[in-house]
Amino acid sequence: MRLLLLALLIAPTALAQPLDYPETPRGSVTDDYFGTTVADPYRWMETMDDAEVMAWVDAQNDLSRPFLEALPSRAALVERLDDLWTIESYGMPREEGGRYFYTYTDGTQDQSVLYVSDDLDSEGRVLLDPNTLSDDATISLSGWSPSPDGKLLAYGLSDGGTDWRSWHLLDVATGEKMADVIEGIKFSGISWLPDGSGFYYSRYPLAAPGSERPYDDQMQPIVYLHIIGEPQASDKEVFRVTDHPTRTPYASQTEDGRYLVLNLFDGYFANGVYVQDLTTDSEPRRLLDAWDARYTFLGNDGTTFFFQTTLDAPNGKVIAIDLDSPERDNWREIIPEANQSLQGVSLTGGHLITNYLRDVQTRIRIHDLDGDLVREVLLPGVGSAGGFGGDADQTETFYSFSSFTTPGAIYRYDLATGESTLWKQAQASGIDPDDYSVDQVFYTSKDGTRIPMFVVGREGMERSGDTPTLLYGYGGFNVSLTPGYSASRMAWLERGGLLAIPNIRGGGEYGEAWHRAGTKLQKQNVFDDFIAAAEYLIDNDYTNSDKLAIQGGSNGGLLVGAVMLQRPDLFAAALPAVGVLDMLRYHTASANARQWSSDYGLSENEDEFAAQLAYSPVHNTQPGTCYPATLITTAMLDDRVSAWHSFKFAAAMQHAQSSDCANPVLLRVETRQGHGAGTPRWMRIDQTADIWAFVMHALGMDS
Repeated sequence: MRLLLLALLIAPTALAQPLDYPETPRGSVTDDYFGTTVADPYRWMETMDDAEVMAWVDAQNDLSRPFLEALPSRAALVERLDDLWTIESYGMPREEGGRYFYTYTDGTQDQSVLYVSDDLDSEGRVLLDPNTLSDDATISLSGWSPSPDGKLLAYGLSDGGTDWRSWHLLDVATGEKMADVIEGIKFSGISWLPDGSGFYYSRYPLAAPGSERPYDDQMQPIVYLHIIGEPQASDKEVFRVTDHPTRTPYASQTEDGRYLVLNLFDGYFANGVYVQDLTTDSEPRRLLDAWDARYTFLGNDGTTFFFQTTLDAPNGKVIAIDLDSPERDNWREIIPEANQSLQGVSLTGGHLITNYLRDVQTRIRIHDLDGDLVREVLLPGVGSAGGFGGDADQTETFYSFSSFTTPGAIYRYDLATGESTLWKQAQASGIDPDDYSVDQVFYTSKDGTRIPMFVVGREGMERSGDTPTLLYGYGGFNVSLTPGYSASRMAWLERGGLLAIPNIRGGGEYGEAWHRAGTKLQKQNVFDDFIAAAEYLIDNDYTNSDKLAIQGGSNGGLLVGAVMLQRPDLFAAALPAVGVLDMLRYHTASANARQWSSDYGLSENEDEFAAQLAYSPVHNTQPGTCYPATLITTAMLDDRVSAWHSFKFAAAMQHAQSSDCANPVLLRVETRQGHGAGTPRWMRIDQTADIWAFVMHALGMDS
């Protein structure tokens, strides 16, 4: 009866009357930043296990959930999303010791299952099924690594989507789980010893007695060596950073077993690399310690180490360093910088395989170890390709390919002949790619910069100026938004919606210069690029402000939050998900969050504080404004971007929303989810149906 009454209140072409939001206390906390007093009335929300915070979250869900469930299109969306997600999906195969390992889901399973096979042309056997590990399928496989001989498998598990991982071992031949359990890990994989007797990993130090967590993620992780069969307490400490408070180390061993490579990270612009010769060195040597560029270790050929780097090459290049003469004057340029952005390189089967973006479209090239071009890989069409990994002695590799309208395919690639053979192709229910068109347009941002944008819609759709349009963006951390299939977005496109994805600054589509142009004191460029995309769509008769919604997650949640406050007149609906929304205090959440300062800056620095305060969503709501219909989504177990960002923003928005504005501001909080990874199928369907139903209602698509 409650849902029926609420449904009657929600008119098919307009939103309901202003909502009665839960009471939200406003505290008196203030901070002084370089003589500027900044109020933080919702500081109390940062203590998320406090009873008052939990009661407030329950009250917000008690408002948002019934509202969303009663929306006219939601039931049909749940049914269609269930069909669209019933699609077979394979992960990239990995060969070790003559065995192939890969993940697979038949489309009805909540979590992908790990398989092993001696022959990819025959059916594999189940090695690990995460769906059996919890009643609600919220324990997910968060990483896996076979030993070099293929006899053992190490695998990571995440409970409820948290970034905390526990790593376990099993015997591949028998499937029997071993006693080894490794805890205290975030963001670290493992690196096997060549004989499979143990592995290196990084974990956070033990917390002080009485702490709510056993491991302290406010500190820097430490590199350890685990020996199979030994308890974690016996693991040997290998390396810790002692001369810098924020640099984090991760270890990998070279395939030949001779060297230990330590990668030190501190933000996204530069890193350090130390190397230890395990046959002669007692301590690691500082091979790259100038912190002047990004260096990605690709592999080695004896004493020759190959790196992808941005040193004097914003678009990226490949260099070689001989450990016997490591001075910079002796470095060799193997693959010079091109006029395209080098997204990644792998050293596989004695080849350097480069992945370039040319106007946001993938180009794959095969080179020998001297950098000479062997061939370009002919891809199936315009889209995104990735993979090409493997060991130095392999004769084959695998890659994936997908586009906006075609589900992912995996190809087997013969490194000797250059022949690609289709291994698996996913098929979507009731989707014909020919029914849709993908266009790439270019528009001009506020400062004259030329920005590319993909526009996806039904084939033959006319520009009426009235098409419901979803504008999606990210704009940060060197992340490139390339064409890729999404079952969720197909539900939107089927309903006659238009999808627009601009490749705004802050991303990596045009190299490091493009990335830096959207960071720190230049972060406003990101928002200007996104606003200009919306204006282009309106000016060119794709849509209008009453039919335009914006969406983004994480750093993209910041984008949506900032833009909707700067131009509330431009959009009808806004969807900030798991967003970084309090720019003055984001770095206080964890040591990992502080790493984002390379993009965001820190409020501890006067000029960066001023830039952050100008756009920080939590600090820039204006009372009495009619903001777009807004659905803020987050999760209690998100320990990457803490949920209190969204709590504060929702409270500030509900406080500011004009009393005569009918546009709802809703907060939807998931209790058994993290930042998004490992979300079970049933939960994805439920969340996506809520989001599309909300947008469709806000844009008048219910009838």
